[in-house]
Amino acid sequence: MPQPSTAFGEELRKRRLDAGLSLTALSAAVHYSKAQLSKVERGIKAPSRDLARLCDAALRAGGALIALVATSASGTAEEPAPGGIDEEEWTMQLSPDGSGWFRPMGRRQVVGAGAASLMRWQTGGVGPVSQATGAGMLEASRALFTHYRRLGQNVEPGFLLPGLIAQTHTLRELSAHADSRTRRELLALGSRYAEYVGWLVQETGDEQAALWWTQRAVDLAAAGGDRALAGYALVRRALVTLYQDDAEQTVALAQRAQSDTLPSRIRGLAAQREAQGHALAGDHDACQRALDRARVLLARQVDDADAPVIGPMHLPDSVGMVTGWCLFDLGRPREAADELNRQLAWVSPDAVRTQVRYGVRRALAYAADGEIDHACTLTEPLLDGVAAVRSATVTIDLRRLARVLARHSDHASVRQLAPRLGTLSRFTHS
Repeated sequence: MPQPSTAFGEELRKRRLDAGLSLTALSAAVHYSKAQLSKVERGIKAPSRDLARLCDAALRAGGALIALVATSASGTAEEPAPGGIDEEEWTMQLSPDGSGWFRPMGRRQVVGAGAASLMRWQTGGVGPVSQATGAGMLEASRALFTHYRRLGQNVEPGFLLPGLIAQTHTLRELSAHADSRTRRELLALGSRYAEYVGWLVQETGDEQAALWWTQRAVDLAAAGGDRALAGYALVRRALVTLYQDDAEQTVALAQRAQSDTLPSRIRGLAAQREAQGHALAGDHDACQRALDRARVLLARQVDDADAPVIGPMHLPDSVGMVTGWCLFDLGRPREAADELNRQLAWVSPDAVRTQVRYGVRRALAYAADGEIDHACTLTEPLLDGVAAVRSATVTIDLRRLARVLARHSDHASVRQLAPRLGTLSRFTHS
């Protein structure tokens, strides 16, 4: 939790006075009460990061106020040690009540746990897979992957993870019996499955497991001769640090993924992530430069009709949507709301997870700009989607929205929305 900060309060007061603003004027600019700002300035009340961002923008502090409330990340995004696709066995349990778990185990652990007595089968004794069989498996698995990603927009991760994990294993094992060309293609597709599993696992709130799966994706891709996915793994790790509010790590990881040796799409996605890190730090100019670079790089990408898209596939203009995201973190909620309005109009209604993710942030932007009733109007139709996709990352913004609205409990729209918003904000994942 944020702690009272004398240093922040003193700096806020100094910059407010230098700008010639009264507490009343600053209160009107950031939509926090005069009494709360007074307590923050006196070091009695802790400043939230949202308040710091709004004050930083209003007083043109260039990130100085944000830096005073920045906290060090918990370290969960440390680079995982490279594994190797043959170093572990995968054990998964599915229960009749819908619960389940997945666990990678060393082969000695498997024997020691008595897992050898369970139903087992193996493919090691079969002959090579024919080119026709391998090609058929690739075609079917690519089509299935597209369907899984579409389903992932509408249901919670737990419904999809068992099938995706099993399919990843199938592609990995089948590659051992295929000719060299088919093997590379099977491993490349398996790596995309593993990367998507990592994203869905992050949506459950398990960051460590998400990073494990991202590393498995890198291992599979490297085994097939593709070293580029290691660059995208840095972008995925930077997403973890982004949600930890660690601007410095987010920027550093994203910059490492912009090597000239990597494909334009990966570099463009990395530039977008870098922009988000700069926005967290309150650096508008660096953020804009990264967004401009991302747009140029993504315009250069060469699509491979046979390969699944790396990164988001439901954003017609990903740079535009990320721009709206960044403007909010830069303490410019009105500009953020306007940009997110434009971008959400282009997103398919079937892409529920995407609609919910950016819709909640748009509502948050309106709330931060003082348009409380409109924020509630935008939020209410999103709540069924929030319940359906059960996203840990969306819940982070939903909680922020609930905190902003709680300061305006005198509005009838807030009181009407509060019970269900509070319930959904408490979503947890096992």
